[in-house]
Amino acid sequence: MADDTLTPAEAETEFWEHLKKSNTGMLGLDRPGNHNQPMTGFGHPETGTIWFFSRNDTDLARDVTTAQDAMFTYQSKDQEVFACIHGKLVIDNDRSIIDEHWNPVVAAWYPEGKDDPHLALLRFDGDDGRIWVSKKGPVGFFYEITKANLTKTTPDAGGVTDVNLS
Repeated sequence: MADDTLTPAEAETEFWEHLKKSNTGMLGLDRPGNHNQPMTGFGHPETGTIWFFSRNDTDLARDVTTAQDAMFTYQSKDQEVFACIHGKLVIDNDRSIIDEHWNPVVAAWYPEGKDDPHLALLRFDGDDGRIWVSKKGPVGFFYEITKANLTKTTPDAGGVTDVNLS
């Protein structure tokens, strides 16, 4: 996809599909002095929401006492989709979401199970962001770089567009 052909709807579709397959990114509060940390997200495209299990004794969960501006940065495992999404982060221990996404990996962090007193479910309500999509793959990327160097032009590395997830 060239920059001028990637629509926000296409970019969002690619983002949500890739997040379902490879759901780890970097999440953090959007303010000076805070650092993003790797987190596994469970996307709900219909609401623009990404859910994260955390422990309430982590820096991130302790700093989210009310809805806070946050950033989620994402790179798909296959390197086809990159995203930087702004939104609001809040603790929301919605039992139906806990039940929906509970799995053995999540359970390993909570010795007392779904009722562990340290469990904190974070809800990230995405609003605006930027998504890059490239379906070129390694061979296509190499071709674009080679062509650009030979023709003294810039490579077509895919498309980028701004999105509004809310």
